Amino acid sequence: MSSLSTAWWEATATLRPRPDSADGPLPPLLLTLTVVTGLVDATSYLKLGHVFVANMTGNVVFLGFGIAGAGGISVWASLTAIGSFLVGGVVGGRIGARWTSDRARHLTLTTSAELLLVAAALVVAALSPHHIGTASRYAVIVLLAVAMGVQNTAARKLAVPDLTTTVLTMTLTGLAADSALAAGHGSKLGRRAAMLLGALIGGLLVLKVDNPAPLALATALLAIVSLFTFRASRSKPAWADA
Repeated sequence: MSSLSTAWWEATATLRPRPDSADGPLPPLLLTLTVVTGLVDATSYLKLGHVFVANMTGNVVFLGFGIAGAGGISVWASLTAIGSFLVGGVVGGRIGARWTSDRARHLTLTTSAELLLVAAALVVAALSPHHIGTASRYAVIVLLAVAMGVQNTAARKLAVPDLTTTVLTMTLTGLAADSALAAGHGSKLGRRAAMLLGALIGGLLVLKVDNPAPLALATALLAIVSLFTFRASRSKPAWADA
């Protein structure tokens, strides 16, 4: 079997929930949220002034560059995104504390909150599809960063391996360390390429369609995940027990 076909098999295998897995359908659901991360960061970086709403490591670096006087980087945008993300983390923490023993209900409430926030950002962006003014720009940053803070907190609490939904440095480390070249047991490429896929699709939608397009897709994906987890939470599946 060629290396390409092996990589394809590993990628597709990680997308399908295993019946005997303790995590049930959580891996593909969190993969979907990872794609959402790529979509919203494509929008924020390309159209909101070189700021991330999900990947806070980049914002901390940008903040340092901005304070040093680098052009094209807004200190206030970075601070706004970081502060809003922390607010989302608090909200996500409260949700997790309330539903600490029910992972299905936890993810349902998380994605429902995200859905409302991203849909609100979509409405703001749709009102100015070609040029986002300063007030609208900061409104979208706040809404999306809070949403990503909620999501990141949930992913941390659910603790499905290789699915943090936002953090990539350790993900890339694992991709190399777990590969066959490093005598590992497989790099789980499918799980680790989801953000790239979201960023690629988001970038194409921003550049070829319009500003709200990636947010519209992100809203649709969140609605699907939220509906699925809501229905699952009513049947009390085994994987829902923390």
